[in-house]
Amino acid sequence: RLIYARRVATLGLSHESTLVSGVNIIKSLLELARFDEAKSLTRDQLLPAARQSLGADHDLMLKIYQNLAVALRDNPKRTRGDPRWNQDSRGVSRPAFDFNTGDDVLEAETIMLDVVQRR
Repeated sequence: RLIYARRVATLGLSHESTLVSGVNIIKSLLELARFDEAKSLTRDQLLPAARQSLGADHDLMLKIYQNLAVALRDNPKRTRGDPRWNQDSRGVSRPAFDFNTGDDVLEAETIMLDVVQRR
């Protein structure tokens, strides 16, 4: 964390070396099962800074997204939205997930699919 803090202070949050240090912290937090902290750091600092300085297909950007997906998926406090049932034009009932329910599992799956497609 000290290296990350120094890089933020000297290089700025959007510098690639700073982002690499941030990714290393996230990996450590995940190994320590500190999922909420990893998710918060990723969403509040790393993703906004990486979006500003890296392209969507940049390898480091994909690693950041992948770590967010792991934090969402592996967190024992993860949420899973309740499927809502809708009828299609033929009258067949199908689950329709409400993306505003805070569905961490669905968000993790969506992120991972996007990462795989970009690689």
